[in-house]
Amino acid sequence: MTRRLSKGPARGSISRAGAGQPELNLAGAGAGRHVSRLVKIGFLGGSFDPVHFGHLLAAQDAYEQHKLDRLILVPAAQAPLKPNDVLSSAEDRLAMIRASVEWDKRFEISDYELKRGGVSYTIDSARHFRALYPKDELYWIIGGDQLPKLHLWKDIAELAGLVEFIFLERPGYPVKTAPAIPGLRLHRCGGHLLAISSTELRDRVQRDLSLDYFVPHKAIVYIKQKHLYR
Repeated sequence: MTRRLSKGPARGSISRAGAGQPELNLAGAGAGRHVSRLVKIGFLGGSFDPVHFGHLLAAQDAYEQHKLDRLILVPAAQAPLKPNDVLSSAEDRLAMIRASVEWDKRFEISDYELKRGGVSYTIDSARHFRALYPKDELYWIIGGDQLPKLHLWKDIAELAGLVEFIFLERPGYPVKTAPAIPGLRLHRCGGHLLAISSTELRDRVQRDLSLDYFVPHKAIVYIKQKHLYR
């Protein structure tokens, strides 16, 4: 079943990729008693044009290693540091992500940045999600190569107070130096980082090369049906 991007308000919505909602209360001692705990929510942003296994492995590594309760994929309308990185429409990119992870109950998708439009700054999304989840632990997932550039991110001092950062590095590789940012909270994730770029994949389509073993099969089918990147 194909789902289309709804034309709702700019707040955006979050859809669960797989069926079922995890129980967020832990059973306490005694009948009828529950002990609440903070929910750990991870966010992975990107253009996802197209989504590929590098994105999904990064999401899974962060989810497993840091014992997250929820993992939300956040496709960007336009990444601020990659002005030419989006070729497909918001509807197509959202559909490819849904097709790729709709079976996986661990992952959710937020269309907040797509509905908001314009350049997608992390601080704007962090404010939005902090308002939605005021009492939970929020983690923004980034590549380790972003650490030395964090001081360039918009309103980074405020951002550091809203979310913690999970950064992905290959096991055994030294951690890159992060700038001194007050309140910055960093957590390393030894990930299965893959040398795959969406730019390379779009080029493969144009050269009639296979996307197999790079992109989930259902996303490949969608790309072919919609004649994307041609």
